[in-house]
Amino acid sequence: MKSYEVNFDGLVGPTHNYGGLSYGNVASQSNSQQSSNPKEAALQGLAKMKALMEMGFQQGVLAPQERPDVAALRRLGFAGSDAQVIEHAAKDAMPLLVASCSASSMWVANAATVSPSADTADGRVHFTAANLNCKYHRSIEHPTTSRVLGAMFADQQHFAHHAALPAVAQFGDEGAANHTRFCRDYGQAGVEFFVFGRSAFDTRYPAPQKYPARQTLEASQAVARLHGLSDDGVVYAQQNPSVIDQGVFHNDVIAVGNGEVLFYHEDAFLETDKMLAELDAKLGKCGGNFQSICVPRSQVTVEDAVRSYLFNSQLLSRTDGSMLLIVPEECRGNERVWQYLQGLTSSGGLIREVKVFDLKQSMQNGGGPACLRLRVALNQTELAAVNPGVIMTAPLYGTLTQWVDKHYRDRLSENDLADPQLLLECRTALDELTQILKLGAVYPFQIN
Repeated sequence: MKSYEVNFDGLVGPTHNYGGLSYGNVASQSNSQQSSNPKEAALQGLAKMKALMEMGFQQGVLAPQERPDVAALRRLGFAGSDAQVIEHAAKDAMPLLVASCSASSMWVANAATVSPSADTADGRVHFTAANLNCKYHRSIEHPTTSRVLGAMFADQQHFAHHAALPAVAQFGDEGAANHTRFCRDYGQAGVEFFVFGRSAFDTRYPAPQKYPARQTLEASQAVARLHGLSDDGVVYAQQNPSVIDQGVFHNDVIAVGNGEVLFYHEDAFLETDKMLAELDAKLGKCGGNFQSICVPRSQVTVEDAVRSYLFNSQLLSRTDGSMLLIVPEECRGNERVWQYLQGLTSSGGLIREVKVFDLKQSMQNGGGPACLRLRVALNQTELAAVNPGVIMTAPLYGTLTQWVDKHYRDRLSENDLADPQLLLECRTALDELTQILKLGAVYPFQIN
């Protein structure tokens, strides 16, 4: 039976803004308070989805969240009508209003961790929504994320859904941004690679000194247990604390993997040789041939990697066995990174081609091509069981671009977030979107 890696890209929401909310994310903080363009952001993301679909890759779309999150503001003590809640928050606690308006759910690499049926004990595809409890503005996402994923992957015969881990520091979970899967074929058993920044309970593991390590070893282990993964099919690795302190807040900012290949920076991990040997041995037991591409610091520094998002790229397997790397325009703008990529593709190695996409709106908030997609490996039967409304097609692309043109603003500043009309615009847009994507009632305003 044929199997696929399906990329479900996050659709940028109507309240996309530069709030500078993510401490440790250099791009997010450096562009704080600039005016954003939600319409352009959404159209840039849709253009990438369409392009990958036209290249022959399986492509889906994942809906954004309701923002501002008035319910979250009510839990923090703001009362009255929805308009009054927004007015009071803007007057008394503008940072909380900005957080409640964040469109960060577009980075669906953080939505969940996904294990395909070939790896799990019960033979189903397992999803665990990420608690994202390191940042308040992201910690409020997982209830809606769970409902949206449940509406997309509803068939219990094929799909299993788990609630987010306990929302405490010891179980900080950032989803697929710290998770990669290696395999010979998407439908065969593989090795799931969990990368953590610190241990909550074991002091033998060093921790970064400047920026927080968002993923804990204990969270990764809990997800592996929930998904019924075997010890032979899991490898845990620690992210280098020094690169976290340089702005590498997730592993997908310093490494990316797919199929049998890991593409990583020389400084990405601790105990790299031991980790590579374990991946090689365990993938070998699955019939795979593990291969790695190390980018030396002498050619690309960590700073270059962070500023260009070289590793926050999509590494895609083509039918001829070669690999395609999808990178943001910022890679072409960095002389050292672009020179490295030119040499990489001309060497006749594993990665044969690089394609560049303009994702400036997302990039300025600290997320590139890999942040925008959640990878789900599915066999033909499972793909047929996915809600067909969320699978990208040419007609759906046309419908969604018209939807964006109709509902999105082309400029949004911090002051605009205090406009109660923005909430009404968002709800109207999302109500229509749930009908387009055939999701049913997934948003609080549709349920309550």
